[in-house]
Amino acid sequence: MKWTDINDIAIELVEAHPDVDPLRVNFVDLRNWVIELPGFDDDPARCGEKILEAIQAAWIEEAD
Repeated sequence: MKWTDINDIAIELVEAHPDVDPLRVNFVDLRNWVIELPGFDDDPARCGEKILEAIQAAWIEEAD
């Protein structure tokens, strides 16, 4: 998975953290959790705030 795989990342986050409210996750934790996902193999330095916002929004949508 790459940073651009927003929906795939969101699905993985729902599965990895089912009891977490994505609205309450700070971007530092979110970034770390994405990097720790199985199959994630992108450069951690390529992540920015806009990507994290998109991941968080997709996670919120998936969690509903």
